[in-house]
Amino acid sequence: MSHELGPAAVILLDAAVWLLLHGAAVAAAIRIPWERFAADGPVTRLRGFEAGGRWYERRLLVQRWKDRLPDGGGWVKAGFPKRRLRSGSREYLERFAAETRRGELTHWAMLLPLPLFALWNNAIGMIIMTIYALIANIPCILVQRYNRARLLKVMSRPSRVCYSRKVISGHLEE
Repeated sequence: MSHELGPAAVILLDAAVWLLLHGAAVAAAIRIPWERFAADGPVTRLRGFEAGGRWYERRLLVQRWKDRLPDGGGWVKAGFPKRRLRSGSREYLERFAAETRRGELTHWAMLLPLPLFALWNNAIGMIIMTIYALIANIPCILVQRYNRARLLKVMSRPSRVCYSRKVISGHLEE
């Protein structure tokens, strides 16, 4: 099909399909009750090297760039903003952790339709689409996992700690 479409048409089609896929993924994800994300599954389960988020801080310097990413949770009415902690209560932190799982799985899901773009893109177009898909989703996945690792570390402390911590300017005081 790429031979039938000019470069401008392919670019417009790529942009329109990505926009449609992003919208569909978000619409599907927010319809699932948050409680379904209360526990880790095989994809969202944190691995040993991710303990407490230190790997993300040391190897990826995530704390330097994570705030530059958009917080899609605040874009839709039914979303859950994750840019700042709004409470230190255990219930809130559990919900926040669940929402990081929802966000992570939504971004993983955005990588699945990538082969669809081969229907109208040539090899160079597919390389560009792959780079876009990775750049648009992998940093978000990493931040969701980093935030969850930190949350779970705080939540694993004695329960009095979760309730006694203050939220100062949106960040959990440690």
